[in-house]
Amino acid sequence: MQIRLAFAVNLASQFEAKHFGDADKYLIFEWNNHEFVLITEKINRYKNYDENKEHGSQKKGSAIVNMLKDSGVKALVSKQFGKNIQIVNRHFIPIIIYNENPMELLPVLKDYVKKIENALNNNHEAFKTCIIKNGEFKTIIKNNNFMG
Repeated sequence: MQIRLAFAVNLASQFEAKHFGDADKYLIFEWNNHEFVLITEKINRYKNYDENKEHGSQKKGSAIVNMLKDSGVKALVSKQFGKNIQIVNRHFIPIIIYNENPMELLPVLKDYVKKIENALNNNHEAFKTCIIKNGEFKTIIKNNNFMG
């Protein structure tokens, strides 16, 4: 299965404590059955789209979703997600991380490719949000408990 992930980063290609839609750019990695390979960078041209009307604009969220879907992305990786998480969950697996450096996260993600594949294959209506913290991959369920 082809898995592409979009990492929400700043211009220095580091994760920041910002909502996914507020990233400067997205690094798009693809799993090639034994490692993640950077295939492209996409500048977030929607970063300030419709924000003067409403923070967390649905128009902005939909524009970013469509841009990343057109690139074949299946999972989004960020330190934070905003109120458009409901839009995100319908199209992607959102993964919350605590790392600063994307290159340090890749070996950890490699350990959890099967869990990501299973989540993609078992999606019925919406993906659950996942967290990678201290090297552990957990899925958030609605009552804010965690399960591995």
